[in-house]
Amino acid sequence: MPEGDTIHYAANRIRPVLEGHVPDEVATPHRRFERDRWPERLAGRAVTAVDARGKHLLLRFEDGLTIHSHLRMTGAWRVIAGGARASRVWLRIRRGDRVVLQLNGPVLELMTDSRTRLDQRIAGLGPDILAPEFDEATFLRRLRGDDPARPIGDALLDQRTIAGIGNLWKAEGCFAAGIDPWRPAGRVSDEEVLAIVAETRPRMQQSALDGKQKRFQQVYGRAGLHCPRCGPESTIRVRGQWEANRPTYWCPRCQS
Repeated sequence: MPEGDTIHYAANRIRPVLEGHVPDEVATPHRRFERDRWPERLAGRAVTAVDARGKHLLLRFEDGLTIHSHLRMTGAWRVIAGGARASRVWLRIRRGDRVVLQLNGPVLELMTDSRTRLDQRIAGLGPDILAPEFDEATFLRRLRGDDPARPIGDALLDQRTIAGIGNLWKAEGCFAAGIDPWRPAGRVSDEEVLAIVAETRPRMQQSALDGKQKRFQQVYGRAGLHCPRCGPESTIRVRGQWEANRPTYWCPRCQS
């Protein structure tokens, strides 16, 4: 699943193409949108903002209409040259010789700005780890209001607690901070959990700027390999965690 840095990276690429401009073309090639008339409803409207909130991307248009997207496991955003071809296109927005594409959904909807302020998928999000100023107090309050027996690695995936962290960054953040992702959240101090955020945030910020996420992977996807810190004395393990059984990577030696 694309994580918060991937969505912010997409927003950073889309913004100079669309923000402050009226698109030359808006098209919805997927048949699920045949009766929705997006091209007619958005015709002549400038894009006023391109916002990323956690794993959600919002294209805001004049007069209070917003395209809301969540990519889940299958979707993607692309910015391409006008003559390039792409498959599985659900949304196509062209300005000049640049085209913004949303591929393969699965959450793509046109809503009013007022609905975006009320919809709990968006309004209920916790502090965005990539916001210009991270709201530590709200993050800690929501974390401590959650199940204290929940493993800290899984607790970090709850978008109502902190928005933007996915399975890759929860593993990498816990590893960088030397925290066992299996330790119950109630037994992780505020200082320790903020250390995880402090290790994760600048890495995600850099990835949001250049899209080079893989260079930060120390443990994710590397089960059975030597730990980058411990060397041959320990190997990276993987096991499904908590109710969603999301694979968690960690070193049992330096994260114990």
